Amino acid sequence: MLDYKVYLDRLVSGKAVDNPYLDFMGIRAEEFRAGYARFSMEIKPEFIQGAGIMQGGLSVSLCDETSAHAAITTLSNDEQVATIEIKNDFLSMASKGILTAEATVFKRGRTLIVVDCVVTDENSKKISRSTATFMVIKNKK
Repeated sequence: MLDYKVYLDRLVSGKAVDNPYLDFMGIRAEEFRAGYARFSMEIKPEFIQGAGIMQGGLSVSLCDETSAHAAITTLSNDEQVATIEIKNDFLSMASKGILTAEATVFKRGRTLIVVDCVVTDENSKKISRSTATFMVIKNKK
């Protein structure tokens, strides 16, 4: 059973956690509080597609991770979440710099959590917006 408080504290302080995807993508945790998470990601040259802009799915992925962690802040240690749906609106393009994703829990129910997330660039320009729904799963004892 994962102790979420310890996991989130380690993650935001830059200590190693068992989440290789965040390391692979260069996603950094910046802040957690109840129902809220903020992550950032530098746009790497490998993220640029043929038109010279970042491939859009990467901002969706950043939203998914940030939203999942906002949802995690509402869980007890005997629960976990799985993304069951994510809808994204691409609002602008990005090709360099650091993106910041801020996610806020819109509704926490017994079995579902709905989270809104906005990704901005270094000039606070909105790059994308998503709404994600997570299923709350009780861990088997």
